[in-house]
Amino acid sequence: MIIHVTDQAGENHELEGLEGWRVMEVIRDWGLNIKAECGGALSCATCHVYVDAAWMDAVGAPSDEEEDMLDSVGDVRSNSRLSCQILMSDALDGLKVTLAASAAKE
Repeated sequence: MIIHVTDQAGENHELEGLEGWRVMEVIRDWGLNIKAECGGALSCATCHVYVDAAWMDAVGAPSDEEEDMLDSVGDVRSNSRLSCQILMSDALDGLKVTLAASAAKE
């Protein structure tokens, strides 16, 4: 399965992911600029991404806990999600996301 990721510099990347992996894990393991400090424990917002509008329904809405974490970043948008909370599946093959500035390693 493929994820299309636009990094903070506007460069597009086509990454191969595996079913059941968190989108954050795929992005991190391919070496893109994502902090992902908590490793998927939903205790930070350093894997913040913007989901392409065409994929919002397939990805679904964030949980209340995820929304609370997203409230801690200044660049949140209506299509913001934490990539650690999106699990790869056949339904998300071709997913398009953009890394938020708040997710960048310093």
